[in-house]
Amino acid sequence: MDNDRDAFAQWLYTDIVKEHFTNPRNVLFGDETEIAGQADGIGVVGSPVCGDMMKVFIRVDFAKQRIVDFHWKTIGCASAIASTSMLSEMVLEGGGMSIEDAFKLRPQDILERLGGLPERKIHCSVLGDKALRAALRDYLIKSHQEHLIPPEPTREVCHCLAVTEADIEDAVLEHNVRTFEQLQARTKISTGCGECRPEAERILQRILDAFNLKA
Repeated sequence: MDNDRDAFAQWLYTDIVKEHFTNPRNVLFGDETEIAGQADGIGVVGSPVCGDMMKVFIRVDFAKQRIVDFHWKTIGCASAIASTSMLSEMVLEGGGMSIEDAFKLRPQDILERLGGLPERKIHCSVLGDKALRAALRDYLIKSHQEHLIPPEPTREVCHCLAVTEADIEDAVLEHNVRTFEQLQARTKISTGCGECRPEAERILQRILDAFNLKA
């Protein structure tokens, strides 16, 4: 953590990002047993082996279907910490976000509230977002409300290689893909008949534009 803080000053972070990194909201330090025992839903994404892991613990008001408590714990960088700190505030403000609205949260929403992140750190903003959705699914399954779990975006773009829109977004946000050639190397999209290339390029550009990323 100290090394991360030392390097932190060298990055072009906004003051909001710096504030949430140095004073993270709703973060869980130390033993998680008590919080985990009280949680209605727990979401875990990533792996400590890869260097990035996020856990989210939520409590939900069943009658109102609103998130009333949000704690998180991470093995991650400054951007992951700041992003999830901001996410926790967004989820809890105004008496707690509804389950329906929480599922609709996307990394773009967090980035906007933070005032942006360095391009090479955009992928860190998805950790909390993914862990929250995993915690929401865990809650709905445990409370026998599986019918409220929205389908993941899986529209197939490349029928030959079964590459979806979600795969393209993952390539951009998680693996720093910025060009079609990089996307093709990562996913093998359009290496079959090739008919999907124009649409794949449009989708790639739309995602890059949404996050203000440069090709």
